Amino acid sequence: MVDSSSPADPLGDAILAGERAALARAITLAESRRADHREQAQALIQRLLPHTGRAIRVGITGVPGVGKSTTIDALGTYLTGRGHKVAVLAVDPSSTRTGGSILGDKTRMARLAVDPNAYIRPSPSSGTLGGVAAKTRETMLLCEAAGFDVILVETVGVGQSETAVADLTDFFLVLMLPNAGDELQGIKKGIIELADMIAVNKADGDGATPARAAAAQYKAALHILAPASPLWSTPVVTISGLTGLGLDALWSKVGEHHARFEAKGLIAEKRRKQDVKWMWAIVQDRLQAKLRHDPALKARTPELEAAVAAGRLPPTAAAEEIARALGL
Repeated sequence: MVDSSSPADPLGDAILAGERAALARAITLAESRRADHREQAQALIQRLLPHTGRAIRVGITGVPGVGKSTTIDALGTYLTGRGHKVAVLAVDPSSTRTGGSILGDKTRMARLAVDPNAYIRPSPSSGTLGGVAAKTRETMLLCEAAGFDVILVETVGVGQSETAVADLTDFFLVLMLPNAGDELQGIKKGIIELADMIAVNKADGDGATPARAAAAQYKAALHILAPASPLWSTPVVTISGLTGLGLDALWSKVGEHHARFEAKGLIAEKRRKQDVKWMWAIVQDRLQAKLRHDPALKARTPELEAAVAAGRLPPTAAAEEIARALGL
């Protein structure tokens, strides 16, 4: 229990009351790297935990240009129009040189940005594996406590971000382009295995015919893979994020999946496994934080890097010295 004098109490009350400004403050607190902020955020999340876990969590990925933001804007608007409260956690690629990011999702999701039943939170990935923000999970829990019953997590769609988002969500949606020829050849088997559904986007106007052809090829590709669960065969649908075509069928499939897996207790089981993975991700993050902020290590690391680069010191010896400094 959080002490009654804790600052987490009034902030937690405001979040449970659905105050958006309080939610924004709490997420900023959770994203902070300051030790005191981290302690406050953990106390707050611990208090709010009984009010979380009721949302449908959907991860959405796809190559750049596939229309993720446009699709999420249309899908989110479709859902709020049917009484849902939708939170979009959009992870932006951080610059590897400066650490900065362009938090432009609100401009790409014009309708959701002004929808009172939607909340968009762009977060810089800060160099974390696959472009998934280090604090996305805490942000998701805070949004659930604030009453959002659908959480859409958009990834940058590069590197290993697909695996990271799949480890955060209940349902994993992969968006594909209509030009299935070269695209199909370039699909990583791992993405197909992760996908709970494939949606071929841009199936409007002149794109309708190639989208249908692409969908047929993706279905054929799925037939050679054993389903991840006997409860579910990965469907392939055609949609248009621009016009909203097919979004009702898409969401119907998400709901069907959730109902089947929840009835068997598999959603709760999957989330428990995700929590264990998240525990180790936090440990890794703390080790990296110590590397960045420990004064002795900060002073010594450039010397070790220079010695390895110059061939004066084997990488194994340098790594051993750093490990000893971390107490490993």
